[in-house]
Amino acid sequence: QAQFVESGGGLVQFGGSLRLSCVASGMPFPLHNMAWYRQALGKERELVASISRGGNIKYAESVKGRHTISRDNAKSTLYLQMNTVNAEDTAVYYCNSAGASFHWGQGTQVTVSS
Repeated sequence: QAQFVESGGGLVQFGGSLRLSCVASGMPFPLHNMAWYRQALGKERELVASISRGGNIKYAESVKGRHTISRDNAKSTLYLQMNTVNAEDTAVYYCNSAGASFHWGQGTQVTVSS
């Protein structure tokens, strides 16, 4: 069964940076298009960024130019480098396949302070 373990979240100041990691197991990570999602309190989960197995990348407009998604297939790990964070980035962040095909992990909380 696929499992995702997200880490790297925490409290970060407005304008600061943070790097999230997600280690995948129980699924053929290199064969899947992967994505980061986030869910803010009281809101629906939304797609933040995706990266195909071939390396094609897409971002939500709200993070374009600030965040960078990447992957290390040898380590079955997905990354999200978050730069110039703002209040809108406060949320629980999750990784999953680009089609959200698997059960969700615990996520990692990111809180941006002013």
